[in-house]
Parts: sequence; C-alpha cells; structure tokens
Amino acid sequence: MKVAIVGVSGAVGQEFLRVLDEQNFPIDELLLFGSERSAGNTYEFRGEKHTVKLLQHNDDFQGVDFAFVSAGAGVSREFAETITKHGAIMIDNSSAFRMDADVPLVVPEVNGEDAFNTPRGIIANPNCTTAIMVVALKPLNDISPIKRVHVATYQAASGAGAVAMAELEKQYAELAEGKEPTVEKFAYQLAYNLIPHIDVFLDNDYTKEEMKMYNETKKIMHAPELEVSATCIRVPVMRAHSEAVWVETEQPISVEQARKAFEQTESLVVIDEPAAKKYPMPLDAAGQDPVYAGRLRKDIANPNGLTFWLVGDQIKKGAALNAVQIAQYMLAHPRG
Repeated sequence: MKVAIVGVSGAVGQEFLRVLDEQNFPIDELLLFGSERSAGNTYEFRGEKHTVKLLQHNDDFQGVDFAFVSAGAGVSREFAETITKHGAIMIDNSSAFRMDADVPLVVPEVNGEDAFNTPRGIIANPNCTTAIMVVALKPLNDISPIKRVHVATYQAASGAGAVAMAELEKQYAELAEGKEPTVEKFAYQLAYNLIPHIDVFLDNDYTKEEMKMYNETKKIMHAPELEVSATCIRVPVMRAHSEAVWVETEQPISVEQARKAFEQTESLVVIDEPAAKKYPMPLDAAGQDPVYAGRLRKDIANPNGLTFWLVGDQIKKGAALNAVQIAQYMLAHPRG
C-alpha cells in the first residue's frame, strides 16, 4: 500500500499523519508533498523520518494507491491529472470538485458506495460543517424522508487553517497585555467576538460556506428536493465546530425514535442528559473522532420537526478523518 499526502505541512496535512497512524492504516510506503516553502522539511511517521518532496508535474505518483490532498482548490485543480494519471485515487479535501457531476462527494456512513464511482479517479471530501451534519441526518432520513433543514453553525478558528488558529491565540494574548489585537486572517477581531460571515457573500446574500451546506447536503443525501438553509458563524473556539439543527420530516419522528437511531449510528455519540447538564461542547470534542449529538427534542414550532445540537472536530471528521475513512471503506468493500 503506497500512500501520498499532498499539503502535509498544513493543519489538515498534519492531521492526516496523526489519523493514518491512529487508524492503523496499512502503509508500506509513504510519500509527502508540499510547496517550495515546505519542500525539504522532514516529518516522522511510525518511527521513520520522511522528507517533503516538491509537488511537480512528473511521475512521482506512479504506484500510489491513495493520495490525500489538502493544499487548496487551486492546487487540486492544477495537479489532479498528475496525481491520478497512474491510477491513484485522489481524495481531495478542497472545494475544487465537490459539485462536479463526475466526482463523488462522500461521507462513508451516509453514501460510502458512491466512492466506487470515480471516472476521474477523484473523490471529494465535503465541507466540514456538511460532513458533521449529514452523519446525523442519515439515520433520521432512513425513518422518514427529510423535507427541510435549518442550521446555524458555530465554527472554530481551525476552519480557516493553522494561521487562523495562531491569530486567535495571539489576539487573546495581545488583549490581555492591553494591546490592539492583530486582525489579518479574519474580517474582524475574533477573540471575545462572533463573526456571522464565513467565506465570501454571494448575490443572494448567503455566504459561499452557507451555500456549500445547501448544495453538498443534497448531493451526499441523494435528495435534490431536500431544502437546506444555513447561517454560518465564526466563533472564538480553537478546533471543534458546533451546529444547531432543525429538521422537518415527511412523517413525525419521536424523540425516542431519533435517539435510538442516533445511538445505532456509527461514529455518532449521544450525550443528552439535560437535567445532569450533560451535552456536547467543542472543548470536549476537540481531538476526538466521533460526531456528538445532544439537546435532542421535538421542535415546538413544527409538529413534524426535531431539533438537536451537534459538535465535531473540524480537522478530524470535518476533514482528515473522513478522508481516511473513505479509503478504509474502499479497502473493506473491494470491487472486482
């Protein structure tokens, strides 16, 4: 098994190294790729040092089985043919190919079989907020088709990368010293603040991040008629995203039915004891693999509605872990 990581020096690239090790993913040979800035750096993996190679248009991907790519949409588009031309499966963490009709968009617990329909040798990893949400939508949709989803997301600094995480830490330190905070990565100061703006605004006044949730959820769930309305908010949390979700189904689903379905879902953990003040929080979810669900209750404004709270580590299930799980699914369900 020959595995490549493209963009290894970034937050998600570093998480790929950790997740591949934690998941005991079978690797006989590991190749690391990066930009001119990171080429030549060395990283240790399972006791061996590996040097980052410069990503180039050549035959470096010959013999590679899986290439985990997290270097931005521009790099993914430019190098996709180079990465896949010798038969490697490119699992791409960027937004470059997510809505392409000939590229599957996969969360293994929801639509794992789509991973085998790869005419271009590319599988797209969803946006982090979408990946976390659809893990909980699938078991409800299996009981009664979901008609409508409203979601408010509370997204950690990690969603904007390692530089953004460092900026949040720096802002708190500067403010504690009575200094003006550094504001470069975010539109405004994030420390002690919320910013209801992630990615660029579009003509309909939704942001690109919000429309990703709208479009990607439909594609993953194979439900073009499913309606999704999102408001995405950046919060001063380091690396786990939270989501408040309202779901309307064709037929009413009881809280008991929903809880049982959640508890039986792979990679979904229910923490829901309001009287004991037990519910998921991003501080506890940071660095963890599952998606956590809590605050599960009937929507008192809708007889066919449920509402609940989700928390998931943005760099893990929202990115690196989901990509590795796609490869694991393919290895566990071989074709041909």
